[in-house]
Amino acid sequence: MSRPLLVAWSGGKDAAFALARLRADPEWRVAGLLTTFVDEGAGGWRVASHGLRRDIIAAQARALGLPLFEMRQPPKAANDVYLAALAEALATARAAVPGLAHLAHGDLALADLRAWREATLAELGWQALFPLWGEDTAVLARRMIADGWRAILCCVDTAQLDPAFCGRDFDPALLANLPAGCDPCGENGEFHTCAYAGPLWSQPLALLRGARVRREGRFECIELLP
Repeated sequence: MSRPLLVAWSGGKDAAFALARLRADPEWRVAGLLTTFVDEGAGGWRVASHGLRRDIIAAQARALGLPLFEMRQPPKAANDVYLAALAEALATARAAVPGLAHLAHGDLALADLRAWREATLAELGWQALFPLWGEDTAVLARRMIADGWRAILCCVDTAQLDPAFCGRDFDPALLANLPAGCDPCGENGEFHTCAYAGPLWSQPLALLRGARVRREGRFECIELLP
């Protein structure tokens, strides 16, 4: 009998591919998505690192037919504030889906981040899963594209990658243009993506590319609109 779990959902390609991997695994039943939103005041609630608006994430969840559980926090929240918000969100999810005890992440290779996630969830009586962990990111990037996943680079770290990459599609041309040393999946934070099409969606999400803005003097982001 399959066990229920949540998928940590940033809206990006890695989370989407991890979701697809888990849906194909009879051991697990994906019961919902968990997204962390940061209050940006006039900018509304957004995924912190990706800059994606809440309505984009909600549209993705609707298209996937999965409930969206929300963790909300202020910008640059202290650790105790973060933990309290996470505990509340996980408790809400468990109340809706009894038996939940696992949260899956799309992380690929950052050992320190994995250890922190595992320790944080263990404090709350949950376990972390990493269905893509340790895979060759060059192979994985090509596999994502070959399987039909489509995404837009919604945020670029200009300290690692030219800002002109912001707003481009995650496709073979992009992979060929990435400079040496840039991870093909952006695993070192070089870029973040917004997935808008793939095998789990009956049709692509209609997204408009809006204005670009530089956040924190370093991160080039593009406003994506439904």
